[in-house]
Amino acid sequence: MKKDRSKANAPAVLNSAYCSSGIEGLDDILSGGLPRDCFYLIQGDPGSGKTTLALQFLLEGVRCGERVFYVTLSETRRELTKVTRSHGWSLDSIPLLEISAIEQLLRPEAQTTVFHPSEVDLNKISKLLMDEVSKTRPARIVFDSLSEFRLLAETALRYRRELLNLKQHFAECGSTVLLLDDKMDRGLIGTDPHVLSLSHGVIEMEQLSPDYGTSRRRLRVLKL
Repeated sequence: MKKDRSKANAPAVLNSAYCSSGIEGLDDILSGGLPRDCFYLIQGDPGSGKTTLALQFLLEGVRCGERVFYVTLSETRRELTKVTRSHGWSLDSIPLLEISAIEQLLRPEAQTTVFHPSEVDLNKISKLLMDEVSKTRPARIVFDSLSEFRLLAETALRYRRELLNLKQHFAECGSTVLLLDDKMDRGLIGTDPHVLSLSHGVIEMEQLSPDYGTSRRRLRVLKL
């Protein structure tokens, strides 16, 4: 899913109704890109390319002169740096709020930088995220991932409520949001049609490993 960024060094027009995903083939499928100011669910198995797609989405925003923001409850900066370096990219231009930083902001007296999601209150995390977005007002946001967010919620009702609050706040800030989620962890909460209905679009990613031949990835646009 690499894109030749040398073809266009000048920022794109920012008032377009669509924002490029950073992947030419996907933009063609989407008839120009993702409609702006919307909420998108990117779901797939681990290793299917969700993080790579998300990083391309944000890097394209940086190239276009937009503010971007990566919120990660699952990946560390070191892990994300490995992904970007494997593609010849840099993470330096992407503001990142990672798990250790979230813990320090919520519990400044803590000495450790490793925590389990259930140890941190969901309401505090949601408020922290909304405050950060209000301050920076990014045009593009990646939230990685819903699996950890779901663990914090514990119930389907609370999960939907908090997700709806985030959606409304991000919409007020004019942000286009990619929500990453693992298919293999999707239980009763994740498959709730009311949760899926919160998303303006749903993209499913798969890594296919046939008995014979090479492994390949498949991307399907389920809703837009």
